[in-house]
Amino acid sequence: MAAIESDVSAIIQSNAQESEHISTAKKLGLWNMWVAFTAFIIALPMGLYQVAERSDLFPALESAQVYYASISTHGVLMAYVFSTFFIMGFGYHTAGYSLQQKLWSTKFAWSGFIIALFGVVLAAIPLLTGNASVMYTFYPPEVGHPIFYIGATLLIVGSWFWSVDMIVAMTQWKKANPGKVVPLVMFGVTINALLWLWTSAGVAAEVVFQIIPVTLGLTETFDPGLARTLFSWTLHAIVYFWLFPAYIVMYSIMPKEAGGKLFSDEMGRVAFVMLFIFSVPIGFHHLYMDPQQAAGWKLLHMFGTFMVAVPTLITGFTILATLEISGRLRGGKGLLGWVSRIKWDNPVVLGTALAMLMLTVGGWGGVINASYSMNSLIHNTQWVPGHFHLIYGGTTVIMYFAVAYWLWPKIIGRALYSNKMALIQLWSWFFGMWITTAPWHILGLLGQPRRVNTLPYDTAIAALWDPYEMVMLAGSLLLTVSGFLFIINLVMTHLNTRKQDDMSVTYAVAVHQPMHVPKLLNSLSFWNWAMLCYMIISYGYPIIQFAFIGTPQSTPWSY
Repeated sequence: MAAIESDVSAIIQSNAQESEHISTAKKLGLWNMWVAFTAFIIALPMGLYQVAERSDLFPALESAQVYYASISTHGVLMAYVFSTFFIMGFGYHTAGYSLQQKLWSTKFAWSGFIIALFGVVLAAIPLLTGNASVMYTFYPPEVGHPIFYIGATLLIVGSWFWSVDMIVAMTQWKKANPGKVVPLVMFGVTINALLWLWTSAGVAAEVVFQIIPVTLGLTETFDPGLARTLFSWTLHAIVYFWLFPAYIVMYSIMPKEAGGKLFSDEMGRVAFVMLFIFSVPIGFHHLYMDPQQAAGWKLLHMFGTFMVAVPTLITGFTILATLEISGRLRGGKGLLGWVSRIKWDNPVVLGTALAMLMLTVGGWGGVINASYSMNSLIHNTQWVPGHFHLIYGGTTVIMYFAVAYWLWPKIIGRALYSNKMALIQLWSWFFGMWITTAPWHILGLLGQPRRVNTLPYDTAIAALWDPYEMVMLAGSLLLTVSGFLFIINLVMTHLNTRKQDDMSVTYAVAVHQPMHVPKLLNSLSFWNWAMLCYMIISYGYPIIQFAFIGTPQSTPWSY
């Protein structure tokens, strides 16, 4: 760590010769991403332990207390800390380079970072000591130590500083550049920041008004139905907050790295807007088995969930067309000759292709989850973590790796330690994710439950689970090795004496780069009001009803 801190100091000193906004973008990007990847490497071996413990192949590892503490810490670090800090770091770096202007307040940005980091440290104490073994879903009546919830709340509040920074930065740029088109990369980052403000409001309301008062002894009971409804506001939409940077990289960085141009700038903006509008008000497909909400509301949310597939299909078509353009510009002929001409030795290009393959299958699984009748078959089975890991751990995280390989050398001025290691790491993560999640999907169809630490079932069906447990364990081991390869490459890049040749940061342009786009694809105000109306329609009555229907209250319970 001392060597890394020395390197960071050197980077900061070298940035003194740069413009202030670039220097700030680098420093904020670097520190946020170091927190992100530190959380990642702490959480990684916990996932391997959980698979090994659940397999019943290692009796010495079996401990319910350790298992639930591990799975809660793993979930929080991966889902909240790793993703949030990575997105903030990527956003700050993107704002500095794409807009070429100062942040409206550097102190404000660093304050948000410090608040979020302090919240992580607070939450980690009860997590690591087994006093917050509630997984990452915050479902009462099971509760953890109040310090955990206070820390998690501070993490969210700190991230709101980032959201405000991004929105203000885009607003200031538009005022300074009237009539000009906001760079696609910044349009995506900003709409994701707005998405996060809407998304995180649900869990923030649940924690502040339901859980923290009970854990502090200010009130004696809470309403589990209301708490789950508020968390559903966040539970699915947060997936798109995580996924958004992957889409942004595919549209704005990958085409240039592939040696081509983006097929369509406008298609990217349409996809971003649709992801924003249709991703938040659809959480009830996680509550299909809950009695508090009527079937009509669940039906409304189901239709909205299906609509999220549309921007994914748009993205799939646009990115595939973009890859074809790059392959043909490099000499590809015939129907599929362009495939072999693509720059597969570029981590961003390879990561995009592998991510899209996982997104295709994971998206199909999401349609199953959204369907009321089919959801009832796989609800609370291993199918659900299989789908979740394929979308987040697969599609999303592999793009985080790819953009880190692209970004790190440009921030620190030192060449990537090993491009070959980067390619091996991406392939191993890809195969490891398939080997891990495919058995989970099958086990879900065979009825294996999730959220349990052991599987002591002596039935004919349970006997069919054992081979899949072995395969799953092999996949988890491969993922662990791949994750450590990633961190080793980053650390060695910091220690590398070879300088980075190309320090420029530029973004892809479209085949027909638009000089003007419709106002609805260049601003956020209309979509923000549209989201407000949609949220009132989809969540207004379902939340207000709890003030009148008198649902049963529960007292807190701790594991």
